[in-house]
Amino acid sequence: MIRPPPRTYNIHEAKTQLSKLLEQVAHGDEVLIARAGVPVARLVPIVPSPTSRVLGTEAGRLVVADDFDAPLPAELLTSFTR
Repeated sequence: MIRPPPRTYNIHEAKTQLSKLLEQVAHGDEVLIARAGVPVARLVPIVPSPTSRVLGTEAGRLVVADDFDAPLPAELLTSFTR
């Protein structure tokens, strides 16, 4: 589906018609706001994430070694500085 280009409003129009512009955006349209004919902002709809994340679903799947925060061996540290 081809969408028409976004409608452009000057700052005064955007300020006085903000509720109307937000309704347009809520229905999927984009709106440009311009200063002296030059676009400076774009109002776009928020795209919801496809799924909400649930905390704890990976519990027990990751194993952390007891010494994960132990100092690295000297030979490994020197390999990072070459």
